[in-house]
Amino acid sequence: MKVVKSAQTLGPGRVQVDRVSFHRRELAVILSVYGRMVAAGEWRDYGISHLHDVAVFSVFRRTAEHPVYRIEKRPRLAARQGQYAVLGMDGRILRRGHDLVTVMRVLERKLIRAL
Repeated sequence: MKVVKSAQTLGPGRVQVDRVSFHRRELAVILSVYGRMVAAGEWRDYGISHLHDVAVFSVFRRTAEHPVYRIEKRPRLAARQGQYAVLGMDGRILRRGHDLVTVMRVLERKLIRAL
């Protein structure tokens, strides 16, 4: 799987630092689960952060809260534990793996309970 990084030239001699980002297919998987949870009334807002070593999709129950869940992509862990992880509000890793669809199943179980 290819790691998507972006670099931008800001002017002569200035280059923006490479950042990890989600690929379109990865966002489709995440937004599919997100849309179902919004329809169920469980989630209300989200935020996306693209940092130097991690991309984070944060899910909020209300806008001015800490994220309920964080879906992280850390390409450096791809050869070890897996580059995808779902973290809870308290920072515990709920699921980690190499395939985003199987990692996201931990959130789909919550959807079944919500309905």
